[in-house]
Amino acid sequence: MKTAYVAVYETLADWEIGYLAVELRTGRFTGDAWRVVTVGESLEPVVTMGGLRIVPDVTIADVEPDAGDLLVLAGSAQWDHGGGEEFAKLAGRFLDDGVPVAAICGATAGLARAGLLDGRKHTSAAKEYLQATGYQGADGYVDARAVIGGDLITAGPDSPVQFARAVLERLGLADERKREAYEGVFHRADPAAYATLVG
Repeated sequence: MKTAYVAVYETLADWEIGYLAVELRTGRFTGDAWRVVTVGESLEPVVTMGGLRIVPDVTIADVEPDAGDLLVLAGSAQWDHGGGEEFAKLAGRFLDDGVPVAAICGATAGLARAGLLDGRKHTSAAKEYLQATGYQGADGYVDARAVIGGDLITAGPDSPVQFARAVLERLGLADERKREAYEGVFHRADPAAYATLVG
């Protein structure tokens, strides 16, 4: 069974990774369930923006990129206040080892500060949001809901469905027809797309 490491920290924007976590863990539309492991800076509980209390399964120190198949980073208040450095370092280790990293919303700012967006196609809330970090990767910015830049998948805060779709595409977990139906059901509420998704 493949493993997705999901970083957890105070004020984690839980809704941003909800679609992705469900599809990875259940495999309900892909037929391929993954093990989802939460990663914290310590094993102390964290509280998400939505008020959910999460006890990390492991710490950053326990994680080796070659033991995982994906690292997921959601937004949180920490990224906008210069925090998350240890998670950005972990993301760098994953990318160095050729293991995909999926970052949404504020996590993209943390990766920008660490130089991990430089030389890679990426997106975020807005180009100006990332430029405020002082990053040098603006030439790789793509104005889109979600972007696959090799082993890096990024999205803005208003695109959790597109984020999940892009990650499923990068991981090869669903063909284009099923990914389009997925977005149709969960983003556009298209009832006709449901038959394709479950069929």
